[in-house]
Amino acid sequence: MQIDVDLLFSWGAIAKKYKRNEVLFNENELALFYYQIMEGSVRMFNSNDEGKEFTQGLFCNGDSFGEPPLFIDEKYPATAVAFNDCTIIKLSKEKFLNILEEYPLIQKSFLNLMAQRIHTKANTSKEIINQKPEYRVLAFLNTFKKKSGCTEKVLIPYTRQEIANFTGLRVETVIRVFTKMNACNKVEIIHHKIYY
Repeated sequence: MQIDVDLLFSWGAIAKKYKRNEVLFNENELALFYYQIMEGSVRMFNSNDEGKEFTQGLFCNGDSFGEPPLFIDEKYPATAVAFNDCTIIKLSKEKFLNILEEYPLIQKSFLNLMAQRIHTKANTSKEIINQKPEYRVLAFLNTFKKKSGCTEKVLIPYTRQEIANFTGLRVETVIRVFTKMNACNKVEIIHHKIYY
């Protein structure tokens, strides 16, 4: 969901630059701001005591992220970090909620966005429950391809470790899955790059 940048700035938003891997907010911090990406991408993830990470979402140019807790006065359920150098628009929670009140079409778009995210989370949960690693990797690849809008073979711009973080698998398992999928012509691996 993208709110017009000029509208955000007219309500007092600021643009802030973040370096790759810089934390925007941590899991369990009180949600106080609306975030929208002007340039770059942001990864939201959870990690356990052993340092294993699970990526909840990757957000790119024009996307907003971290909004659900703003509506219910809750803390952020995940940590957000800059996936690469990026510029993020930041607006206070109060002003964000005022924009939604003032502009019903924006509010309706957010309802649609929240419904899409709930639907995606339900499907992701179903995929994670499936114990077959190949199925989980294929589900990730299909989701990426659908979001990118490509129907032809597309370069998957993620490392095997990042795919492991998205799917909840170990990196060694992801490597074995891609080797097997390459042998069956489900993916193509050219110079260590994955095409699907």
